[in-house]
Amino acid sequence: MAGTLKNVTDADFETEVLKSTKPVLVDFWAEWCGPCRQIAPSLEAIAAEYGDQIEIVKLNIDQNPGTAAKYGVMSIPTLNVYQGGEVVKTIVGAKPKAAILRDLSDFVGGPAA
Repeated sequence: MAGTLKNVTDADFETEVLKSTKPVLVDFWAEWCGPCRQIAPSLEAIAAEYGDQIEIVKLNIDQNPGTAAKYGVMSIPTLNVYQGGEVVKTIVGAKPKAAILRDLSDFVGGPAA
């Protein structure tokens, strides 16, 4: 379902992210994280525009500490792009939508005009 952010957990991370046939951007976030809430609308917009090219999911690190620890997530928001079961890109910190799209240019068709 393109255009909606899905929540993933430690339990379904492998199925939803590592075994995905297309790149998956995982937003490591927490309820108390202001910058995480700040970038959420940008991620929603990117999911709506580029959902056919990249899947965007959210992982709450407070509820799912195992996956965050496994991938060394020390500060949030951290956005990891997984492709073929591997981390191929890491973006740390809140950025505007255009900057996130620039970082994702290897995976999506580039910023919309």
